[in-house]
Amino acid sequence: MSALLSTPQHVIDDPRHQRTILLTVCIALMAVIASVSGLNVAQPELARAFDASQTEVLWFINIYTISLSALLLPLGALGDRLGRKPMLIAGLIVFGIANVAAGLATTTAMMLLARALAGVGAAIIMPITLAVITSTFPEERRAHAIGIWTGVAGGGGILGMYLSAILVDLATWRWLFAMPIALVSIALWMTLRSVPNSRETPSGRFDAIGSLASLIAVASISFTIHEGPERGWTTPLVIAGLILSLAATLGFIVWERHHPSPILDVRLFRDRNLSSGSLSLLIVFGVQAGIFVVVFPFFQSVLGWSGFRATFAMMPMALLMMAASGLAPRLAGHLDNRRTMAIGILLGTGGLVLLATLASRDGGYPSVLPGMLMMGLGMGLTMTPATQVITSALPRDRQGVASALNDVTRELGTALGVALLGAILSAGYRRTISDHLANIPPDTAASAREGIATALDTGSTLGPDGDALIRAAQDAFVAGWHQAMWVGTIAMLALAAFVVLRGPHDDTPANAPGAGGE
Repeated sequence: MSALLSTPQHVIDDPRHQRTILLTVCIALMAVIASVSGLNVAQPELARAFDASQTEVLWFINIYTISLSALLLPLGALGDRLGRKPMLIAGLIVFGIANVAAGLATTTAMMLLARALAGVGAAIIMPITLAVITSTFPEERRAHAIGIWTGVAGGGGILGMYLSAILVDLATWRWLFAMPIALVSIALWMTLRSVPNSRETPSGRFDAIGSLASLIAVASISFTIHEGPERGWTTPLVIAGLILSLAATLGFIVWERHHPSPILDVRLFRDRNLSSGSLSLLIVFGVQAGIFVVVFPFFQSVLGWSGFRATFAMMPMALLMMAASGLAPRLAGHLDNRRTMAIGILLGTGGLVLLATLASRDGGYPSVLPGMLMMGLGMGLTMTPATQVITSALPRDRQGVASALNDVTRELGTALGVALLGAILSAGYRRTISDHLANIPPDTAASAREGIATALDTGSTLGPDGDALIRAAQDAFVAGWHQAMWVGTIAMLALAAFVVLRGPHDDTPANAPGAGGE
């Protein structure tokens, strides 16, 4: 089944060395994750600095995630062949140079090119960090290390946004790139000193055609998801992206089934570990990303908070998620991966129900905090065993691919969640606010329907009548919020049923890469 012959793994037995390796890869991972969300807090500043439209500013953010997602599988596979340490070093250097270029950018083209290059570096770093853990940690310590890695991957985005908000408030948007530069510099120094190399001996040629097909498939899927809500799902460019993504995905599946050394043996998805772990991460990260899309406008537009305060309000959820990710292996040791994942999914579902029923404009932060905390706890308990069962489903000599598949699933789930729950929120908002616009001039009503931010700006110019419009817009946003949370609840309940019925095998060791099979 494997296309490679494994050389002896560089398992590290010294606990102090293990901790150093884990700290190194988590610092590198934090730089990548923080860069996904960091620019969100500086969108107005970026628009002014580059005289850029909102679409161009969004591309500063999206081009990073698209290039990251598209290159994960090919570069993860190369890491298995060329050596994980030299690939990690190369990724850190590329990522660092790209962030220096972004911090010094003076034109839109320079910023877009720098962000795309940063995505390339991130696509090298992200799968290698997890592959280093699975190839160097002994079996009895691997699950704990994966739990910490998962916590950083899950909660690092919120922490990155918080730190980025501080930098923007205290300095300028250019300082947003100082944090990833500092993190990759530290990670590079520690990698050179502490991370052992591990690689596999090729038994066949590198699957270049499969790599290209996966790149086209993931890039076109990501582009379609990002651009659909902005341009409209029926526009020719979005339809073309959808057709290309479907064609490339089908071509990838056909090619991989017949290639002697596939980059990803698609038949492995018959394994319950791989299918249930991948689906769990897809939905959980989708719901999490969708919540972020909903919660931040709630804090800023409904409660009137600053971006810094809104980001800080998300920290309890992020910290609980990270703590639960670290504790999940212990719970799985007493129960098993399937039960732990099911418990986490059901807790997350309960959090969504609380957000769908308790959140209100008058209730403020206390009305959303319980749901956020339950969501953080549930997601933390779900993500770690899901990651473990994915890495266990592929053999040791394909851990770079396993890590990349894990990361691709996260990224696509995030994009899908933002697009789906964001669209549901917007549709619910427009339906609800339309009932309150009967006595409003047509031009003003049209502006109010565009979104809550526009409605608030319009209401502030209408005098006494504007107060009623503002309250109506805030209530309409909360109504759309409730609808989005109920859709998320349905998705999570379906996932819980799937995990209970078709979840990981109870007798498969969670922390043993290669334990799975076809």
